[in-house]
Amino acid sequence: MFQQKRNQQTTTAGIDTLFKNFDFLRGIAKAILSQRSIRFSLLCALSVWTGWLVILGPGRAFGNMIENWEIAVTMAFGSMVAGGTSMGGGAVAFPVLTKWLQVPPDEAKVFSLAIQSIGMGAASLTIIAMKTKLDWRFIRWVSFGGVFGIVFGSAFLAPLLPPQVIKMCFTMMIASFGLILLTSNKKPKGQHLTILSWGRKEQIVSLIVGLVGGTISGLVGSGIDIFSFSVMVLLFGLSETISTPTSVILMAINAWTGFILHKFFLGDFIEPVSNYWLAAVPVVVVGAPTGAFLCSLMQRQTIVNIVLGLISIELVTSLILIPLDTTLILASVVAFFLFYSMYSWMYKKECSATKSKELPPDYNHD
Repeated sequence: MFQQKRNQQTTTAGIDTLFKNFDFLRGIAKAILSQRSIRFSLLCALSVWTGWLVILGPGRAFGNMIENWEIAVTMAFGSMVAGGTSMGGGAVAFPVLTKWLQVPPDEAKVFSLAIQSIGMGAASLTIIAMKTKLDWRFIRWVSFGGVFGIVFGSAFLAPLLPPQVIKMCFTMMIASFGLILLTSNKKPKGQHLTILSWGRKEQIVSLIVGLVGGTISGLVGSGIDIFSFSVMVLLFGLSETISTPTSVILMAINAWTGFILHKFFLGDFIEPVSNYWLAAVPVVVVGAPTGAFLCSLMQRQTIVNIVLGLISIELVTSLILIPLDTTLILASVVAFFLFYSMYSWMYKKECSATKSKELPPDYNHD
């Protein structure tokens, strides 16, 4: 009798605990869904999923996803990186596709631009819906230059340069930035929440950043985001919490430009690239906004650490997976020191400019 009563009490306690856990999870879900930006992101995802199923049909849609499941899995992680950092989804997609999945570099580049037009586009809408602080002046001028840059990189420069040289030079560019970023973060300093002065000089610099960044995107499928991020942080002293979402918006605009260019003018958005794209679309429309939302919750130093970690992975995988010869090593060394010198100059110039003027109210020190 006593044992039966004890078992009954244990069962009752277990049920109460289960309901408490259910109430806790329901409370979390309610808190998440109360965010207007998350509701907006879910609506975007549902719209894309519906269009994906209606246009392709359930059989073809899921069949293609199963056939290209490696692409979908790759972009599940890549889209979160794209939406939450300045590295872009192409930084994940390009090396995985070319080295592990044996996709030709030109196809990997076109796929990277095409899929980022969806993922980064969805992340951008989420960033805007969250009313995240952005520097729209910088976005306008860099985007304008980026249009010309990506046309030049895709249509004129890419056919002339060996893919391995392009990839290693890109790796050296971000590695040199990572080294400067690591060094600068060892010396605590304030970070601006906006570009302190905006005149003709800043407009010209932004336009050049767009030209160079767009050219890089035209060569490897991403690049305007990390290059513009490096300029915002090192030259303008803009906080990483502002620079990151700004770079996401820039990559989204540049990716759309590149997608339109390859689809309607260069004509190389064809099978199997289009099949890869269709397999990844329903994944990135969730992953990229999730990355953008998580980034909004992070502290500046956390963002810096993640970027440094991704740069390290990019460097190590490139050195392991890309066969190095004398020409490639020479090109890599030249690219590293060229970009390192440029980034060093930016950082020193920003430091001297900060010391020469009184800090305004929108100055942040983490």
